[in-house]
Amino acid sequence: MAGMACATYLKERGCEVTLFDKGRGPGGRMSTRRIAQDGREFRFDHGAQYFSVSDEEFARQMKAWEGAGVVARWPHDKPDAWVGTPGMNAPLKHMAQALDISFATRIVGMHKQGTAYTLCSEAGALPQTFDSIAVAVPAEQATTLLGTIHFDMARQAVGVSSSPCWTLMCAFADKFSDAPESYRSDGAIAWAARNSAKPDRDAAECWVVQAGPEWSRQHLELEPQAVVPMLLEEFGKALRADLPEPLLATAHRWRFAFPSAGNAGCLWDSEKRLGACGDWLAGATVEDAWLSGRQLARTMLREG
Repeated sequence: MAGMACATYLKERGCEVTLFDKGRGPGGRMSTRRIAQDGREFRFDHGAQYFSVSDEEFARQMKAWEGAGVVARWPHDKPDAWVGTPGMNAPLKHMAQALDISFATRIVGMHKQGTAYTLCSEAGALPQTFDSIAVAVPAEQATTLLGTIHFDMARQAVGVSSSPCWTLMCAFADKFSDAPESYRSDGAIAWAARNSAKPDRDAAECWVVQAGPEWSRQHLELEPQAVVPMLLEEFGKALRADLPEPLLATAHRWRFAFPSAGNAGCLWDSEKRLGACGDWLAGATVEDAWLSGRQLARTMLREG
């Protein structure tokens, strides 16, 4: 979200912008996972569950997304909650249509010669050169990229720690008639939501269950197949119910789910023409990431 918000603002003002993303498609922590099994497809918002609005500029953006049909209100958890439709990554897919993005491209290094930057992916050096670089990845990954060019920015990234989150995605044959649409606590299960209760989802009984940070930290290095039965058991305890056998169940490990965010908003060095944005600089919400990207774009244009 931060990277796309930055790129969109720059492109709308006449800049030529290229993005590189290690993922297979737009999403990041707003990803929607599709799983096919027995001739059916199940969908899970397995990262961010919703977003809310407090900033006037972001409210205008939300209105535009609503007009485009890629967001809708979801008041089950809180009155001002919004979700992407038909998946959480819908706003990002919408933004991506106007951007030049190379997916499945993990950038592992960058070099500066004179005024030009070159980037290296896992497959080798990229042929393009760039005047400016904006790094929009979690702090732990930003440290490596920034370290060879800008020690002070890398040092700020090193100072950020992120809490992990194990996420369970499970589908059942029948709906839990007495279960709430969403559940939160301070225990092993921090959050659970009936994914199929969100707007424009299919009717399959799909749940996303997210473990608390302490539970996730204690079990961080387990394999996903080992985590699945443990989270199913904790989910049953949370609902005080004996869960039926799921049609499918899988787990995803978010190593950098919740950063201990600073309040800088973004980082920019006009001499090196290098910057960074993201939730680790602004706050852990979708809105924070969007605002961080926009702030960096404005700073790049203003300070050159």
